[in-house]
Amino acid sequence: MPVSYASPFPGWSRRRLLRMAASGAAAIAVVGLGACGGSAAATTAASVTSAASTSPAAAAATSSATAASSQASSAVASPSAAVSAAAATTKPAAAAQAPAGGALETLTFGAPLGLSGPNAVEGKLTKNGYDLWVKVVNEAGGLKAGGKSYTVAIKYYDDASVPDQSAQMTERLITQDKITLLFGPYGSAPSFQASSVAEKYRVPMVEGNGAAENIFNRGYKYIFATLSPAKDYGAVMIDMASHLNPKPASVVILSANDSFSLEVGVGAEALAKQDGLTVAFHEKYPANATDLSAVVTKAKQANADVMLNSGHLPESLTIMKAAKELDYNPKLFCFTVGPTTPDFVTTLKQSADYVVASSQWTDAEKWQGADVFGTPKKFADLYQKEYGSAPDYHAADGASVGVAMQAAIEKANSVDSQAVRDALAKLDITTFYGPIKFDDRGINTVHPMAVQQIQQGKLVTVWPSEIAEGPPQYPTPAWSKR
Repeated sequence: MPVSYASPFPGWSRRRLLRMAASGAAAIAVVGLGACGGSAAATTAASVTSAASTSPAAAAATSSATAASSQASSAVASPSAAVSAAAATTKPAAAAQAPAGGALETLTFGAPLGLSGPNAVEGKLTKNGYDLWVKVVNEAGGLKAGGKSYTVAIKYYDDASVPDQSAQMTERLITQDKITLLFGPYGSAPSFQASSVAEKYRVPMVEGNGAAENIFNRGYKYIFATLSPAKDYGAVMIDMASHLNPKPASVVILSANDSFSLEVGVGAEALAKQDGLTVAFHEKYPANATDLSAVVTKAKQANADVMLNSGHLPESLTIMKAAKELDYNPKLFCFTVGPTTPDFVTTLKQSADYVVASSQWTDAEKWQGADVFGTPKKFADLYQKEYGSAPDYHAADGASVGVAMQAAIEKANSVDSQAVRDALAKLDITTFYGPIKFDDRGINTVHPMAVQQIQQGKLVTVWPSEIAEGPPQYPTPAWSKR
């Protein structure tokens, strides 16, 4: 199948795209510019509601507000069938200016998001990205469609990292809060469940943190993902490893048994074999496992050059702690989710060094977008100013959701859900996050991934070579020599 491409990473992209084509992926074209804008939360006031017995006020998706009092708000409610839940309202530092002689309306999006539970760290980083987009949009004058300017806001419900609750909160947003445009939850399993509800009610959902392709292989028309699919997470690290000198000869793959991690593991195994690496074994373990000593012991006994884990932050920490305790010393530790989050280095300190991780985005990338963030560096600077830390890719994933939704609304020149859905299906833009163009399933197949390594406590982009801030530090020294 022919593949067309235009990318700032030509050598790496050619290898990656040809592999995708060989596996039956659709032809890919990276083209286009789009107009987007964005800005977010400064103060928080809390109130208490009962998720079990109290319905939230049924708010229309758009509500009229005067220029003097218009404030974009983000309400956060924690669902529970048995206990009361806290709802928080966040207000932007500056609201959009109303057009001369008229009121400014508020366009409220809905988001079920894991702000507690096992994926709370990643969920909160995603929310930071969502909220930063809100802030930048409003400070830039709001979102424009149909001759109107809108202040934007997001209504949140905490799904507690539980897929069924994510579905319930999505239904609540649509049926009770009257939300007509949705931002997705964190994680593939919650996205799988929530997207079924969005499809049922024909409400478009854009998400940036559910990469498993089983979300998109059901013929749905209202779910869109800005991030690369799951199989790319392992593939980009195998690609990097294959170019190391000396080239690793073997790999062990450890996969949590959730849909995302399993897809990563299968893709990594296939590419490793294609690249001539021996796969010593591919071990599956329970997601969110708190003791992986037996799995790490088995990996140590295999004595493979590379250990690749597909899982999430809690499992990555558990594996690294066990590796040190058991004196497990592969030449390269590779992880999907975990090492790019601030918590990884904070928890492991010097033990985090030399670890590599796949990343959906880094601030070393060279994208020139027409959205309000424009470049990776500008996004990183705004994020640092807002939150006091450098962004990891989960935050950029979140912001990319707002950028894509805004581009679709402005191209449709409407906030009508069907018009926005149709515009999303045709979207073809370049942004601070990279290219966004959805295939027939709603997957952004044109978005490339990168690899970062922790070097002296700092994340350094090491692959692809065209954007690398430095070479990978390889091989990893034994624990006794660090």
